[in-house]
Amino acid sequence: MKVRIGIAPPPGEPADRLPGTVDRAEELGIDSLWLSELVYGPSAEPVAGMAYALARTTRLKVGTGVAILPGRHPVLVAKQLASLAALAPGRVLPAFGLQPARPEERALFPLPGDGNRGAVFDEAMRLLRLLLTQDTVTFKGEFYRVEDAHIGPRPVKPLDIWLGGSGPAALRRVGRLADGWLASFLTPEQAGAGRAAIMAHAEEAGREIEPDHYGISLAVAAEAIPAEVAAAVRRRAPGADPAALVPVGWPAAREAVERYVAQGITKFVVRPAGPVPDTGEWLAEFAAEMSPLQT
Repeated sequence: MKVRIGIAPPPGEPADRLPGTVDRAEELGIDSLWLSELVYGPSAEPVAGMAYALARTTRLKVGTGVAILPGRHPVLVAKQLASLAALAPGRVLPAFGLQPARPEERALFPLPGDGNRGAVFDEAMRLLRLLLTQDTVTFKGEFYRVEDAHIGPRPVKPLDIWLGGSGPAALRRVGRLADGWLASFLTPEQAGAGRAAIMAHAEEAGREIEPDHYGISLAVAAEAIPAEVAAAVRRRAPGADPAALVPVGWPAAREAVERYVAQGITKFVVRPAGPVPDTGEWLAEFAAEMSPLQT
């Protein structure tokens, strides 16, 4: 299985610093760059950031880690993804989630009709998949209805669509609808159990997810776990010890990756747990310390 390790920018990094991050990542041969969905703040909007980064590079893969699908119309999302794939074939890595990490941003992604967010997500995924694989789509669902929808030339190579989440419903959704899984704030053992559950759900649905399409987003602290990251861990995983989920220092990060790989997790998005003095220097350290773990 191929182990690949990409990066996400430091939290809160302003959009005008993205050019330097993109250029340095390309220069260092880093596998991939992942952009988060954080509306309230200075960071780049993920789809706009993806387009910019892909246009500025020739090798770097760029993904969303993760963007919110419920609350976006699937036809518009499909058009964006097809356009990006045409501009940068083989380098577009879409990953979607159920809802924003920040509760105050959830109202920015209003749902159609009276459905719950999970049901809307499932239907949006089905419609998105049809739009990316068929020339013309007529779809009559509970929340979305389109007649003869078409987005132009479809990606030459079908896009793999990854999903986040770690609850029972999320794992079932990945198994039934997705091509890969990008989790966060899970121990290696929990991630391995999630992988097994997804495989079982995929088998029940008559599907198969490639064995190396299981990943995790991993925050790495420089010296101590920032208070806001510890709070996020407790919010996402009540009762969890932040030290078990956020390695401190590069040696601990390498050890964590090895433990995840032993559980069948082979794709990684490494991000600084807090702001860094110099993003270029952090990227150089990442390349020296983490890239050699790739296979």
